[in-house]
Amino acid sequence: MPTPYDIPAPVLIKKLAKTLKESIDEIVPPKWAPLVKTGTYTQRPPEDPEWWFTRCASILRKIYMKGPVGIERLRREYGGRIDRGVKREHARRGASANIRKILQQLEAAGLVETQKNRGRIVSKEGRRLLDKESTEIKKELEKAVPELKKY
Repeated sequence: MPTPYDIPAPVLIKKLAKTLKESIDEIVPPKWAPLVKTGTYTQRPPEDPEWWFTRCASILRKIYMKGPVGIERLRREYGGRIDRGVKREHARRGASANIRKILQQLEAAGLVETQKNRGRIVSKEGRRLLDKESTEIKKELEKAVPELKKY
């Protein structure tokens, strides 16, 4: 049975974001989502109006792959380099309010649970959702590229 380890990340995140948007009612972008930046290193908010669901899917996948993880580790994962003009660039962390709110929504949906003093891990329902999506994607990829059946 294929897992998220076997599927390319962009394909899985795109399909998972669509599933989260359509079938899970607890995941709703807050009112401030279209206006907020994703970190101090960016100059503008994301251009994609559905960026909230994409980030939710990406965080869920990261927790599956690297869990247990906390907010500070996810801030480092979603950080970037700040452009300081003529001076050298420096690394900056991502916005914690976005990550915190997304984790709260994923917990309310039952996809993520807190492990005491260690961070968050994917729950059974979250693991089931990710494995189901991975299986569907693998079948679609096998139809497009028949050589993948041996993997």
